[in-house]
Amino acid sequence: METIKNYLEQMFANMPRTPEVLRAKQELLQMMEDKYNELISEGKTENEAVGTVISEFGNLDELADVLNIHQEIEQEHSLVESAPRRTLILDEVKDFLAFCVTRANGLALGVALIILSVNAPILFDAIHMTAVGVALMFLLILTAVAIFIIIAFNSQKWDYISKEPCNIDFATSNYISEAKEQFRSSYVAKITVGVLLCAASWIPVLVLSSIPSTSLGPTVGIVVLLIMVAVGVYLFVHAGTIMNSLNLLLKVNDRETVSGSYNENAVPHYNGKSGERIISIYWPTVRSIYLIWSFLTFQWWKTWIIWPVAGITYAIISSLLRDKSTDQA
Repeated sequence: METIKNYLEQMFANMPRTPEVLRAKQELLQMMEDKYNELISEGKTENEAVGTVISEFGNLDELADVLNIHQEIEQEHSLVESAPRRTLILDEVKDFLAFCVTRANGLALGVALIILSVNAPILFDAIHMTAVGVALMFLLILTAVAIFIIIAFNSQKWDYISKEPCNIDFATSNYISEAKEQFRSSYVAKITVGVLLCAASWIPVLVLSSIPSTSLGPTVGIVVLLIMVAVGVYLFVHAGTIMNSLNLLLKVNDRETVSGSYNENAVPHYNGKSGERIISIYWPTVRSIYLIWSFLTFQWWKTWIIWPVAGITYAIISSLLRDKSTDQA
C-alpha cells in the first residue's frame, strides 16, 4: 500500500495546490485503497494488487471526469510545458548529499588552514626565522585556495539543483527530512562547541601572558588562540554547509504545486526573494562580523555576546519575514 501512496504523490506532484486538487487526491487515494483491499481479499498477492490498482487508476487524464479536475490538469500540463522540471531520484539525492559532506570537509579545512597560517610567521619570528614563517604561511594559504578551486570545479556537476527547475517526490522528500532531523543534533553540537571555543580562545593568552618566567608566553598564547578559533570556525563551516545543502534539496519543489507541501514544515518559507535572501545571508554575515570584530580587537571575552544577540534577532526577523500562508496550507 505504501507503493500506491508514493505513486499517488508522484501523480499529483506538479498539480496546482488548490482545494479542488487536494479533494480529488484524497478521493483517488480512497478509491485506490478500496480496490487494493478488494483484490487482497480475493487472494491476490500484494504485487499483483498494486500493479492492478496502478494500471486502473494511474492516469489522471483518464480520471479527469470522475475527479472533476479538468481545468487543474490542463494547468498542470501548461506548467510542465512552459517550465519542465527535472525530477531528482533518491539515488541522485544520496550522491549529492555524499558530495556535500566531502565539500563541507574541504571548505572547513580550507578556512581553518587560512586562520592557522597566521601562526607560521608568529612562531618562526620567535626563533628569528621570519622569512621561513612567511613562506609557510603562503604555502598554507595556497593549499587552502587549491582546495577551494577543486571543490568549485567538482561542484559544477550539481549546479542544476540550484539553477534549474527541479522537484523531488514524496518518498525522497521524507528521506531528506529524516536525514536533516538526524543531523540536527550534530549541527547544534558543532555550533555550540564552535562558539565556546571562539569565546574561550582568549583564556590561553591571558593565562600564558601572566607567567613572568617566560617571554614566549604571549606568543604561545596567541598561537593557541588561533588554533582554538580555527577549530571553532571549522565546526561552523562544516555544520552550516551540510545543513544548507539539506535545506536546498527540501526547497526545490514548486511552492504552488502539491509537491511544494512535502515537508514544508522542515524548511520555513519567507515572503518574496528579498526575505529568502536576508535569511540565507544572515548567519554568514554574523560569523563574519564576529571574526572581524574579534581579530581587530582581540577582546574575545566581549565579542561572544554577538551570538545570543544574533539568536534573538534572528528569531524576530524570521518571524516577521515568514510566509504564514504555508503554515496554514
